[in-house]
Amino acid sequence: MELWDLYTKDRVLTDKKHIRGNELPNNYYHICVHVWIKNSEGKYLISQRAANRPSFPLMWECVGGSVLSGEDSLQGALREVKEEVGIDLDANSGKLLFSQLRDIIDGKKFNDFMDVWLFEYEGEIDLSKATTNEVACTKWLSRQEIQKLFDDGKLVSTLKYFFDKVDKS
Repeated sequence: MELWDLYTKDRVLTDKKHIRGNELPNNYYHICVHVWIKNSEGKYLISQRAANRPSFPLMWECVGGSVLSGEDSLQGALREVKEEVGIDLDANSGKLLFSQLRDIIDGKKFNDFMDVWLFEYEGEIDLSKATTNEVACTKWLSRQEIQKLFDDGKLVSTLKYFFDKVDKS
């Protein structure tokens, strides 16, 4: 069972908790993280969602997920990367690029604060070190290659912000 802290629309922590999978209560929000990882060649680590994922199976994305109760955004980002792709990032190599309040997108209730992180990382990816099976495979891709995935409908559509807000950083 995954437990999330709930926040007000002004990102004030409440004493309320939420169990993942239940509908989020109106006027409450949780924190999710998107983690972009960039190497010295200017390429980004992109992961393909496993076929058994309930949303966007086999689509490409950055690492990400929901921040657990008791974690802050950075702790959640580091945990998600370890869980999904098996790497331990240096907290000092990352920066929060932006945070966005999301209510409803394409008719789906998100009710979250999406914190977008950028980390530098050099090294190989060994999915056998991942602690979940959420990722089928990974690739290091250039901006142009990520644009092609997006144009071909193979990149999760909510990541469109990458081209204006991440790759320009």
